[in-house]
Amino acid sequence: MLGEIINLSKITDPRGNLTVAEQLRDIPFAVSRVYWTYDIPAGSQRGGHAHKHCREFIIAVSGSFSVTLDDGRERQSYLLNRPYQGLLVPTGIWRTLEDFSSGAVCLVLAEDPFDATDYIYDYNDFIQYRDV
Repeated sequence: MLGEIINLSKITDPRGNLTVAEQLRDIPFAVSRVYWTYDIPAGSQRGGHAHKHCREFIIAVSGSFSVTLDDGRERQSYLLNRPYQGLLVPTGIWRTLEDFSSGAVCLVLAEDPFDATDYIYDYNDFIQYRDV
């Protein structure tokens, strides 16, 4: 398994549900950065990179989308469509996000602050990195 789906607590209430994600408890790292993508045009892809060090936890807080993880030998796709579940993406894994529903919001909790040197944007460079 390339990634891990983690169920977060879901507190149901007639007024609306609540989900909590706590660092080092629900998510196995301290969160240094939070970002989200939205208003993604139909047919668009996000991601298309790997991280050398930074782990990420990806949540579909609204709508749905697919995440394909690739370690250079194996690929596995995950459908994210529940705001109380997230996908833990380990280091050294190529990720592509696609098939966004209308109104989808992708929330990412990242282990590290932004560091351009941590990214691998070229797939061939990623394969070489994985073979080292």
